[in-house]
Parts: sequence; C-alpha cells; structure tokens
Amino acid sequence: MAAPDAAGAGSAARASAALRELVFVPLGGAGEIGMNLNLYGFADDWVIVDLGITFADERLPGIEVVMPDPAFIVERRERLLGIVLTHAHEDHIGAVQYLWPLLRCPIYATPFTASILRRKLEEAGLASAAAITVVPLSGRFALGPFEFEMITLTHSIPEPNALAIRTPLGTVLHTGDWKIDPDPLVGPVTDSDALRRVGEEGVLAMVCDSTNVLRSGVSGSEAELRKSLSRLVARAEQRVVIACFASNVARLETIAKVAEANGRQAALVGRSLWRFYEAALENGYLRSIPRFLGDAEAAYLPRDKVVLAMTGSQGEPRSALSRVVAGEHSHVALEAGDVAIFSSRIIPGNERSIFRLQSALARLGVEIITEHEEFVHVSGHPARDELAEMYAWVRPQIAVPVHGEARHLIEHARFARACQVREAVVVTNGDILRLAPGPAEIVGQAPSGRLALDGTTLVPAAGEVVKGRTRLIWHGAAVATVVVDGHGDLVADPQIALPGLAGDEGTAELASRAREAIAAAIEGLPKAMRGDDEALREAVRLAIRRSIRLARGKKPAIDVHLVRV
Repeated sequence: MAAPDAAGAGSAARASAALRELVFVPLGGAGEIGMNLNLYGFADDWVIVDLGITFADERLPGIEVVMPDPAFIVERRERLLGIVLTHAHEDHIGAVQYLWPLLRCPIYATPFTASILRRKLEEAGLASAAAITVVPLSGRFALGPFEFEMITLTHSIPEPNALAIRTPLGTVLHTGDWKIDPDPLVGPVTDSDALRRVGEEGVLAMVCDSTNVLRSGVSGSEAELRKSLSRLVARAEQRVVIACFASNVARLETIAKVAEANGRQAALVGRSLWRFYEAALENGYLRSIPRFLGDAEAAYLPRDKVVLAMTGSQGEPRSALSRVVAGEHSHVALEAGDVAIFSSRIIPGNERSIFRLQSALARLGVEIITEHEEFVHVSGHPARDELAEMYAWVRPQIAVPVHGEARHLIEHARFARACQVREAVVVTNGDILRLAPGPAEIVGQAPSGRLALDGTTLVPAAGEVVKGRTRLIWHGAAVATVVVDGHGDLVADPQIALPGLAGDEGTAELASRAREAIAAAIEGLPKAMRGDDEALREAVRLAIRRSIRLARGKKPAIDVHLVRV
C-alpha cells in the first residue's frame, strides 16, 4: 500500500484529534428564546440536552408549532446516546413527541418531567416505543463518556435541573432555565451547595440562561407575589380570571391559596392546566390545597365566589381565555365588572396577539390588570444579581450564553467577563464550538433550520409549502384552463379563476384582461412551439403574470391546466 502524502497525513491527524474534542452544538435556542436543542459531542459520541418547540406567528400561515431541524444529529443517530431533559417546559420538551421517531434513543428525565412527557408520548402513540428513564432528584447516570449529575434549581415549574456533565476533557455545567428563589413555595430551593461543590472541582464551561441578563436586581419570589395577588382578588367585586402559564405549578398553588383566603373557590379552565395539575398530584405536589373545580362546576357559583385560572396569557387563539372572550366556551362567560389578571410576562413576538385579546376584553367591560399596572408576575429566569451569584459559585473557565436573542447573548458574554470569566463565546444555532482541548473556538458549522408542524406533517419552515402559502396570502392565485387543438390553436375562451385577487366587482374585468393576454401570447408563438406543451404552458403563465402585474401590481401563484383536443 502506498504511503499517504503529507496533505493526507495532516488530514488524518486532524481527524484523529477531532475525535478527542469536546464540542457544543446548539441547533435551537441560541439567538432566540425558545425551541431549545443542544448537542454535546466527544470522541464521536453525542447526547442531546432538551428538545423543544416554539409557537408560530402570522409569518407562518397555517402553522402553530415550530421546532429545530435535527438533520445534523439524525445523520449521527448511530452514535447518539440519549436525550436528557432539564425540565418540562414546552420549549425544552415539546418537540420530543414529533422528533423522537427520527432519533430513536433513550430519554432521561426527573419524575415530574417524565409525567408530562409520558402524556405527550401517549397522545402521539409512542408510549411503548420511547423509553423514559426516570432519574431521581440529584441523581447521577452515565451515557458513554458523559457522566451526568442532576442539580436541583428553582424556576417556574417543578424539578428544574442544571446538568453537571463530566467528560474526560472537563466538566460542563448546563444550567437549563433557572432563578434563585429563596421561597419557591413548590419544590426545594436551589441546591447551592452542589453548585459550589462542582465549582470547587473545576468547571470548564458553563452554558447558561440569558433571558433576563438585561434586568438588574433579582427576579423575585413566588411568596411575595402571592401577597400581591391576594390583595388584588380581595378588592374585586365579581368574577376574577387569572391567566397564567399552565406549567407554572407554583402559580396554581398561589391561585388556590389566594382564592381560599378571599372566600372563593378556584377552578381550572383549559386542558393543559388540568394536565399539569394531574402530573403535579402524581408527584406529590399541590396536595395541601383544596381541589380545583372544573369549569362546569364553577359556572354555578356566584360571580364573587370564584377565581378562574385560565390558559391564554399569550393570546393563543385556541386557549381557554380566547375562546371565552369570543363567546365560544361552553360554560364560562365574562361580563362588565369582571377582572382579568395577566399573571405572566409577554414573550417576545406575542405582543400583537396579547394586545388583540386585551382589547376584546376591554370591549366587554372587563378590568385588565397586567405587570405594567400591578405586581402580578415573577419571572422564572435570573436577573443580573442572580447571574453574578451563579458565576461566583461555579467559576467556569468559559461562559457560553444561550436561551436569548442576539442582544441578550452579547450582553451576557460581556457580563460574564466582568464576573472574571476568562473566555466568553457568543454562539448562534449551528455553530460547532470546541470547548477543549485548547481555547474555546467556533470550528465549524452544522446545518440548522426549523421544521414546522403542518397539520400532522413536518415540513421545512422555509420550504416551498410555507412559501407557497405565504405567496397565496400576499398575492392571491390565478388558475387558467386553456383548451387547444392539435396545432396549438385555441378552441374555446380560456377559463380563469382568481382566488384572493379580485372581488365580485373586479373579477370579470381582470379575468377578461387575462384571457386577452393568453390569446395574444398563443397567437404570437411560432407554430413549432405551439406543439410543445411545456412551451405553451410557460407562454400562458407569463402572459397571465404580466397582465395581473400591470392591472393590480401583484405576483400571484399561477397554475395552468392545458387540454389538447
């Protein structure tokens, strides 16, 4: 066998070295808030940390759910050791039921997260196929060269975990979502002793939540919020609605306690609220509060004797609150004098839908209370004082900000350097970040993108299905049926349909112009080209496009049906 040349030997050496590199590859959640998908790779083995969704807006018509494109790791599925979930929020676990069939690997989660995920997998028909290994709080397990330790944090959901990921080249602390709440009400406080211990052992890199890096101070405690909500309910004279995130189990307990303190009963309105409530009971949470009523039971109570917890704080069109406001709910209605408290923050991108819902409430005469008027919400993410404390505990060599838009990540990197972190690297989806050996460096790009759930089918969010639908919304469509003989001469007037382009008054004129343009285009074609179906279709398509652009300034999607007789 011939000896390799110098260039070949160098390539082989680099490939061999790459096998011993520890890399971090975000495919979702870096440069955006939501839709998390994080990869860690070492010696050609891979693990996924979190697999979440985000919700679509009007830029993706007909689409409700969007998730990261996992193509990069699907290609490496044979070396994918597992999916490790930090907590049960949708932007961290919501894509599992859709993407697991492409990955087919074990799943690891603490008990509450496993309960929520199990329900999702059952709905998707994957309960028996997708195995979930339940890891106890503070549990440890190994996947190939990766040794995981779950570290209990506080957040706006039970059982949020940081992951201490030990590898032969160093330890990475992946924080997931977190805050430091001295009185979280549901679940234990942050395990600061474990974080300090990991810091003493030495942390190569910390991959950390950036959501509130622009906010000074601390995020606030659920215990303080409970007092404020009780005061607001006490002054209400009629029905009170509290719109909140279904996953905020501590907020559900707060609502139950606030209702009880004010002589009212609490009810849940919205399927996802019941899903989280049932999972909480399964895992020993919320057992010390009175049981929640269903919406049908609550309908029989006097208006001043009930507090309704509802989904819809983000203006989601199919949420309970949106359906109530539209008069489409079977048991619940709101009227003048009722109070709607939005016990949540506005997630960037949801402003229009939230304000639209609040305007509809105002037209009903409902009093609206948001975080701009009163203390009605505490964030589940760390503000600057909490970030500084985390950096003091962990003392990583490298800071990798995630879970934020570009301005959050850039500011977080600057803040980390001010906290005496040696290196801080801003990454975006698709970056291949080498953490070790050597200095942290972006060494390549992985394909990244978004998949959209279109009904029951996954399609590329930037693909032709969505582009075509968007084009139809903005420019309408033109469908022409053209009947010609064997020589390519018209034998009847072309039939034109113009959905989305003209109303009843303008359709006839626009269609007439299009027919004239089609006839002129066919007549202008050489005889030889009239016998070519594709050439004839293209001539008709261009004629329709020019005609409509001149008449209306639009560029519709055009479909030509050619019939030869």
